[in-house]
Amino acid sequence: MSCDLLDTDTPGPHYMGDIRDVLDREWDMMIAFPPCTDLSVSGAKHFAAKIADGRQQRALDFVQLLMNAPIDKIAIENPIGVISSKIRKPDQIVQPYHFGHEATKSTCLWLKGLPLLVPTNVVGKGNRHVTKSGKSLPEWYNLPPSVDRWKIRSKTFRGIADVMASQWS
Repeated sequence: MSCDLLDTDTPGPHYMGDIRDVLDREWDMMIAFPPCTDLSVSGAKHFAAKIADGRQQRALDFVQLLMNAPIDKIAIENPIGVISSKIRKPDQIVQPYHFGHEATKSTCLWLKGLPLLVPTNVVGKGNRHVTKSGKSLPEWYNLPPSVDRWKIRSKTFRGIADVMASQWS
């Protein structure tokens, strides 16, 4: 079952609401993708404001709640960010190019009761885009402004999701 505050993009069992409403059920495994908005280093220039108004601490508390859930097998997925320094370092960092996508996106995994993912189809790292300020970003990340840009950028690459399903189930 998937659980999100948003409706699902994929047909199947889905609970639209707060995970805290269903977290105490008897689950075999949880693969959680907590919002990275207040945690990821890509938003580091806003950290001072997020710390001052409590957004970052609330996000960290939520991650800790997920990590402490009474579930034997847990994976928490998030990009490089403050979870590593404020809670603990990830057990593994994977890249889409380890699983068939010619792209980079450092994806951290905090694991409980689950093995490390094993790369299945290592390919090239993909093209880069240099911004006007000289910053080098993955080409897939260079999207025009849109209402869904945040959602597209935050998605887990399908190859990583497929490997989570095949190697952990």
